[in-house]
Amino acid sequence: MVKTTNKYSPEVRECAVRMVREHQGQYESRWAAIVSISSKVGCAAKTLNEWVKKAEINRGQRAGIPTEMTEKMKALARENRELRQANEILHKASAYFAQAEFDRRSKS
Repeated sequence: MVKTTNKYSPEVRECAVRMVREHQGQYESRWAAIVSISSKVGCAAKTLNEWVKKAEINRGQRAGIPTEMTEKMKALARENRELRQANEILHKASAYFAQAEFDRRSKS
């Protein structure tokens, strides 16, 4: 899994996305607007393009999984992983104590 850093605050991201939405009519294409605005913000054009696409998904203007749902799925996957680990520990402990009880009874 690749861990990325959030170099830009949510406010900067929102402002950049809003600038693209508001000013894309002033450029020959949406990509031209993204390239121009990304240089002003100080991020890569590809990065700003991804922010714009994610904002459209979150607003329901584009197909995809919204950020809120993605975060819920990550939290549930983490919880599921932790529960599986706890279950495995309990299973091993149960087997250990069952064997200890069997050994104790067989010695008597």
